[in-house]
Amino acid sequence: MLRVAVVGSGPSGVYTAQALVQQSLVPDVRVDVLDRLPCPYGLVRYGVAPDHEKIKSLQNTLRAVLEDERIGFVGNVEVGAHGLTPARLLRLYHAVVYCVGAAKDRRLGLPGEDLPGSFSATDFVSWYSAHPDAAGSGFTLGARSAVVIGVGNVAVDVTRILARGAAELRPTDVPHEALGALAGSRVREVHMVGRRGPSQAKFTTKELRELGTLPDASVGVERADLALDPGYADPSGLPAVGRRNVDVVRGWAEAGEDSARARSIRLRFFLRPVELLAEDGRVAAVRFERTAPDGAGGVRGTGTYEEIEAQLVLRAVGYRGVPLEGLPFDAARGTVPHLAGRVLRDGSPSAGEYVAGWIKRGPTGVIGTNRPCAKETVASVLADAPALAARPLPDEPLDVLRESGLCPVEWPGWLAIEEAEDALGRSLGRRSVKIADWAGLLGAAGVGVAPQLPAA
Repeated sequence: MLRVAVVGSGPSGVYTAQALVQQSLVPDVRVDVLDRLPCPYGLVRYGVAPDHEKIKSLQNTLRAVLEDERIGFVGNVEVGAHGLTPARLLRLYHAVVYCVGAAKDRRLGLPGEDLPGSFSATDFVSWYSAHPDAAGSGFTLGARSAVVIGVGNVAVDVTRILARGAAELRPTDVPHEALGALAGSRVREVHMVGRRGPSQAKFTTKELRELGTLPDASVGVERADLALDPGYADPSGLPAVGRRNVDVVRGWAEAGEDSARARSIRLRFFLRPVELLAEDGRVAAVRFERTAPDGAGGVRGTGTYEEIEAQLVLRAVGYRGVPLEGLPFDAARGTVPHLAGRVLRDGSPSAGEYVAGWIKRGPTGVIGTNRPCAKETVASVLADAPALAARPLPDEPLDVLRESGLCPVEWPGWLAIEEAEDALGRSLGRRSVKIADWAGLLGAAGVGVAPQLPAA
């Protein structure tokens, strides 16, 4: 038997587990999918916006994989500095595949970035997605004007949530505290700002179009911004996504903004943030430099500046992998160095250690991109399997974890959390509502809080 631990239960981890048990080269494979959280599905549960129910339904596909009798879910087990070290984990399994994603947001590196009222979009997403690490974050949404820095899908998501009415989110699983804060929101203007033009923006057309469907919000575009984009004037040479995005923005520009709507979304382009400005100790505005195309696909500063009022600033300029203590890490790329998924230590493959997903390739692609990425890594595991499986292991890794003082949440514990969230929703007159704190999740699962382990 080949025993494999997959660290991370998001799409890359689940696709890796699926590829391992569905192959035919190694007939007897058992996989434990470990996660620091007591809940599976990773960013599908804690990153996809609550009003994107079609994408969130991917949980059903991931669920079917985790219900395979050859796969076990093991939540509430941390790997790294405060839990199992990679070396210790490798003593329990023939192979370990790390699918830990890219957990940190990129910073802007600007003066004023740490002012009260300035946050990463990651923090905001975690708050409205009920990530237990975000419990007590306290987004009061007393701002009148918000600036979202970035023009990718995460920026569109947070802009849309800020501009939605709470009644529209009530049927979703958004946590009750966040729903109450959104109901009391005083935000009336949301500015989504990018340093380049609409033809180069990273959002998908489907996400972009959604901004124009919100019943209580209008979308406005500055014609002066659009005039700077050569692809806007002649989109014929753009990729298909760029052409579609330009068409959507052109439609909004020609229609004009509906001032009768309760909220206004304003798309701004060719503006690069240079400083967050304070008033009374809090962020009050963002200072931008006007940019212009440099003729080589980038932009250059023009020396002209503009300030946009903002009592709330969310930066959405990408994710970055973080080091996992005990694994090598390429700080420049934000990934673990590898060769076809095999972890490289001092340039050589480390027996039994592998990576897949964002920690392998960086935060690129869509959810489906994780399938071929996982299959490449699994091919490496299978090629190495004869040598790996020859190493003796403890009879049952979970027994060793429990003896170490850990309190794993297995699949029945997760099902108990689901039942508790259904009951919470019924008590609030809503559908299933997420439990948003560690104590509530672990209590529902019927386990205690695991102590930190020594780094043995």
